Amino acid sequence: MRRTGYLMMTAMAIVANGAAMAQVADPARWPAAKSPGLIDSATEAKVAALMKRLSLEEKVGQMIQADIGAITPEDLRRYPLGSILAGGSSPPIDHPDRSPVAPWVETSRAFNAVAMAPRAGHVAIPLMFGVDAVHGNNNIVGASLFPHNIGLGAMRDPALIRRIGAATAAETAAAGIDWAFGPTLAVPQDDRWGRAYEGYSEDPAVVESYAGAMVEGLQGAPGQWGIQRGHVAASVKHFLGDGGTKDGIDQGDTQVDEATLIRVHDAGYPDAVRAGAMTVMASFSSWNGVKMHGNKSLLTGVLKGRMGFDGFIVGDWNGHGQIPGCTNTDCPATFNAGLDMAMAPDSWKGLYESTLAAAKKGTIPMARIDDAVRRILRVKMKLGLFDAARPYEARPQVVGSADHRAIAREAVAKSLVLLKNDGVLPIKPSASILVAGAAANDIGRQSGGWTLSWQGDGNTDADFPGATSIYAGIAAAAKAGGGSATLSADGSFTTRPDVAIVVFGELPYAEMRGDVRTLEFEPGDKESLALLKKLKAAGIPTVSVFLSGRPMWVNPELNQSNAFVAAWFPGSEGEGVADVLIGGKRDFTGMLSFSWPKTAGQFTLNHGEPGYDPLFPFGYGLSYARGGKVPALSEVAGIDASLANTSLFFARGRVPTPFALTLDPAITRTAVDSETAQEAAMQLAWRGAGTAKITGPTLGLIRETNGDLNLQVTYRLPRAATQPVGLAMAGGRVEVGNTLDATPGWHVLRVPLKCFRDAGGTMDTVTSPFAITSSAPMTIAISDIRLATDPAGAVCPTGAGK
Repeated sequence: MRRTGYLMMTAMAIVANGAAMAQVADPARWPAAKSPGLIDSATEAKVAALMKRLSLEEKVGQMIQADIGAITPEDLRRYPLGSILAGGSSPPIDHPDRSPVAPWVETSRAFNAVAMAPRAGHVAIPLMFGVDAVHGNNNIVGASLFPHNIGLGAMRDPALIRRIGAATAAETAAAGIDWAFGPTLAVPQDDRWGRAYEGYSEDPAVVESYAGAMVEGLQGAPGQWGIQRGHVAASVKHFLGDGGTKDGIDQGDTQVDEATLIRVHDAGYPDAVRAGAMTVMASFSSWNGVKMHGNKSLLTGVLKGRMGFDGFIVGDWNGHGQIPGCTNTDCPATFNAGLDMAMAPDSWKGLYESTLAAAKKGTIPMARIDDAVRRILRVKMKLGLFDAARPYEARPQVVGSADHRAIAREAVAKSLVLLKNDGVLPIKPSASILVAGAAANDIGRQSGGWTLSWQGDGNTDADFPGATSIYAGIAAAAKAGGGSATLSADGSFTTRPDVAIVVFGELPYAEMRGDVRTLEFEPGDKESLALLKKLKAAGIPTVSVFLSGRPMWVNPELNQSNAFVAAWFPGSEGEGVADVLIGGKRDFTGMLSFSWPKTAGQFTLNHGEPGYDPLFPFGYGLSYARGGKVPALSEVAGIDASLANTSLFFARGRVPTPFALTLDPAITRTAVDSETAQEAAMQLAWRGAGTAKITGPTLGLIRETNGDLNLQVTYRLPRAATQPVGLAMAGGRVEVGNTLDATPGWHVLRVPLKCFRDAGGTMDTVTSPFAITSSAPMTIAISDIRLATDPAGAVCPTGAGK
């Protein structure tokens, strides 16, 4: 869930092997289930009595959810909505998005105070407040952050999953929030998908084994529900097939037959329903061309019918607007298909008004509206929201508590998978240890996406009070054992160490921007490999700790390492890594929940499928008790590295492939120092009118545009122009002359992609992601140009025009 865009799939039947595949499910083919405890006579009587008092306007309001970044508490006096959410980067009221628990409690109370205020003609109904608490309550500064699901899948430990769910729920309730958008029950089949790390495994059985345990962890067992107990509503997601889209494209089309949809992608849902899941979130994706937000056969026929789901179905971020014939602000079709509450973050007002009009006209039958509202009120009652007591809001110490951090630390240790060990592990506690790599002392890097911001970017260690970096955990273990640990990001040293631990891997990402075109790690720019080679050349035994949200082709890095550990995105408790690497008191127990590729082009590598040929198979994992060496590996990736880059246009003093820079004759280019490195920036000097342009292969950036991504330029301006300066993308131009900062030092300009779209840019066919034009002399130094998600300071410059 977050600001995601439009990917139209036609409603034509998908043809595979000459045969059309179904778009309409047959409920009789699906496993049966039944929600326990959601329906009982006393609750249903209370719901019925309450519904008799509700006006049509109030009923429709219950079916709409708005984001706190686009609604105020006062809006609820006119629009009686049923729910609010805080999207991935939406801040609490009057506070920054990175805030501790108190501002979130204040925000929750401010909205509910209006919702529950007595006034004529108004029935007081408490709001549900939802967040993406996907690896702990990851929106809150100071929260315990657990490994992402791909790491939890490597544990094979449903009992620990239940404890993680309970800790997450308690920290969510303590922040005034009663609804966690999780767990994700996707079964990722293509590792290019940017949300692969949100899935527990490629194997349906692993996902099934965790589904009920996590639901019960978050909600408590049926009969033990209630926000007063520190439990929150779960939202199992994304129903259905989000992990099976063609080519791993986020929000894409899952082109499989019904039997595969049932066997693979439905694996976790029956157990989640049987565990009492209160809500289910519909998927952005399509099944054979039909958007899930509009697939009545699956939402109503299968989920509510065959599976006996008695809770309610919520949409994803404007997902209803992707249904053909719908817009973000008008979509009767989604409710008629079975959606009960639409997530309309910034479109809530228009959707409320159009849905009310459709209800009055009968376009949405009254019986469908009553069914949706009944389900929503039922969940609110079972969650205890009509009881004003919120004891956990008075327990801020629950957030990041020692007990919860201990659970997270245990999960880190159990999630680590040892891929290679030539005997360098375990490391003696008395050793002199060099800790290297850019990610070694960076809690944000080790925590991944969905960490204080949507994509997990823009964080510093100051945003993680109480957390421990991987380096800090190693240093503490070495000190306790009589050894030492020295941090050196670039691997330099003055005193020769006994061993080096290098921490490196993917940068944090979330949906959409996490989609990749190759599984090669650092294609075309082997910075981490160079560090490993440097240490190997010095004769230093080296342990690689690899951070990633998916299995990746790292054969060159494996060859340069004496030991190699897949650490995934472990979260806030870096000591868990040291617990296994140092001293040997704790052995590796993690096993791959995703198959590890032999080449960078093995995108769909799932055990049991034809042609299965991994480097390390599903279930692989070495230990101190079960040793095993890895022979020298081929370093032929098997795929063009230039295919990988779709978002980085200038960095480290060069334009990376597949992009190129062209300069008009009036412009000269000189290499200059960046803020951090020698000759890592370019200085462009205009003698007269001219354009500097970066071009490359055609990019489709509609999703990124609708997802509020920015063109981010890091620059300094030694000489400002006296005439207009234009910044352009895809033919859409904005005037930035008055926006560029000419004060000394480096600055960051962030222009939302929608600004270029609104200025006439063709965002579906972008061949020039960056062009800067001046009609007068100007000098600008640039160290970085990229697409980015951090919204801080983003601005549409005035004077846009093509």
